Amino acid sequence: MHRTRDIPRWRSMLFIPAHEERFVAKAHLRGAEAIILDLEDSVPPAAKDLARSSLRSAAARLKEHGLAVLVRVNRGLANCVADIEAAVFAGIDAVMLPKVNGPEHVALIDEFIGETEVSASLGHGVVGLLPIIETPGALAVASQIASVSPRVVGLALGTEDFSAACGFEPTFQNLFGPSQQLIFGSRSHHVPAYGLPGSIANIANAEEFRHSVLQAKEMGFNGVLCVHPAQVAAVNDVYRPTEPELAHARRIVAAFEEATRLGRGAVAVDGSMIDLPVVMRAKALLEGFRRNHA
Repeated sequence: MHRTRDIPRWRSMLFIPAHEERFVAKAHLRGAEAIILDLEDSVPPAAKDLARSSLRSAAARLKEHGLAVLVRVNRGLANCVADIEAAVFAGIDAVMLPKVNGPEHVALIDEFIGETEVSASLGHGVVGLLPIIETPGALAVASQIASVSPRVVGLALGTEDFSAACGFEPTFQNLFGPSQQLIFGSRSHHVPAYGLPGSIANIANAEEFRHSVLQAKEMGFNGVLCVHPAQVAAVNDVYRPTEPELAHARRIVAAFEEATRLGRGAVAVDGSMIDLPVVMRAKALLEGFRRNHA
């Protein structure tokens, strides 16, 4: 599958109920790189229409502050159709699709988003699609979901719903395997993976949440979904490379480039042998830092 878009990578993504003006008004102060305007779980049925009608104003204000804006739609077909019709307009970076059941489901939504883009006089493929994996069945076909459309800008693990569907608690021991599987599916098609191997609902124990974020970074998650503003700072701090890490990465790249010029395939840096895979990780670290500080 040929991808024509540059895929963004967001370290911290904060859910905000789209109908709650008091939360939307302060969203740009929370430090998140992306705001997810929620039409699903945090919006009661009686407020769905209000949430949809609030999207354009909320997105415009967030864009003024340079933030990425996503919209999480509902899973039920009637609500999902109404949500997409309201959410597809200039300024929305992606639609977040919950409770995905397979690549056919994503392909259907992809097609409808494309039709809505035409109706809204947008270019085809302007709005991305971020599926949320929340069942064992969807996880089993994560690779197919990641590759079903060039519109897909990543995969996210819905840890709470996934754990409930499996009948276990959202602990590191239980979510390690599923997290790896989702990351493998994402990486095989060069899209980011979002989530963490623990409870996203953990807002009472800041140290425990931070430890879970550290585990997410070590496993290869590109970013973390946050359900409370207090979680954002920990995510940004963990995912922000330190100056020693940046300096080490620069030394690796420079040394390898010099070794390549001299016809060698490996070189020692800071007491370790450096070859191409290590250089690729160093370049990815530097590129991520450059992109987030451009």
